[in-house]
Amino acid sequence: MAVVRFVFAALKPGVSAAEYERFEREVDYVVAGKMKTIVSYSTHRITETGAGISGGPWDYIERIEVTDRKAYQAELAVVGKTMLEELYEKYLDRSKTVSVWSERIEA
Repeated sequence: MAVVRFVFAALKPGVSAAEYERFEREVDYVVAGKMKTIVSYSTHRITETGAGISGGPWDYIERIEVTDRKAYQAELAVVGKTMLEELYEKYLDRSKTVSVWSERIEA
C-alpha cells in the first residue's frame, strides 16, 4: 500500500518563484534523494484551483510517497532538519502550510 503525503505551501511575501524553485532543485530534491523512506518526491507549481477549495491560497503542492509514515517522520526530523529550517526561514509561510496523508487505492 502506497502512503502519500501532499503538502500545500505558500511563499512568504517578497519571495520569488525562481528563488524558491532554485532551492527546491538544489536543496530539497537533494535531501529527499538521500532519504531511505522516500519512494518518490516532486514539487508542483499550482496554476489554478477550483472555486470550492478553501484554506489557501497556495503556490505549490508537494507529493511525497513514503515507505512508512512513522519512519519517514523520524528520518525527516534528522536528515531534513536543517533543510526544513532554511525552507521556512527563507521561503515558505509556515502558517499557510497544510498537509494531507493518503493511502492509494490499488486496482
